[in-house]
Amino acid sequence: MLAKILSKSDCAACKFCCSFRRQSLWETPVFNKEDKEIILKKYPDIKFRQTGNSYTIDLYSSYKTDNPDEEALCPFLKDNSGCILPSELKPFDCSIWPFRIVKKDKLWLCLTPTCSAINKIPFEAVTNFAKTGLKQKVIDYVQKNPQIIKEDSDFFVPLFPLE
Repeated sequence: MLAKILSKSDCAACKFCCSFRRQSLWETPVFNKEDKEIILKKYPDIKFRQTGNSYTIDLYSSYKTDNPDEEALCPFLKDNSGCILPSELKPFDCSIWPFRIVKKDKLWLCLTPTCSAINKIPFEAVTNFAKTGLKQKVIDYVQKNPQIIKEDSDFFVPLFPLE
């Protein structure tokens, strides 16, 4: 979805979006029940944890220490091929990262500033892409899947309201 502004080679070299610190497990991708069931048939060793009406990857057993900065890789990330999930099962929040839907005074599309590839692109170009190539897809998705909404944080860079 972001191929118009991010190159696959930049993303493949970094993989930051596919690693999760213990202190930021709230960033793990969200799956619906149907997709989780399909994934478990294909990858029975993957562990999920329920969060409300949705599921996230259970990474707790992947950590070797109690250090909150320790990172665990997404189990769907393979070194040579990237994400092994087919596009129809790839979580929406993975497909729009480093963009996030955030609840502030209203819903906002925000940017996660830790993406080194997006930081190489002029901010105006990123915002224009988000408005013209992403906004309506995000609005349509969030109406059916409100569990994707993240809580507000000073960490996020607000781009524009979605409402």
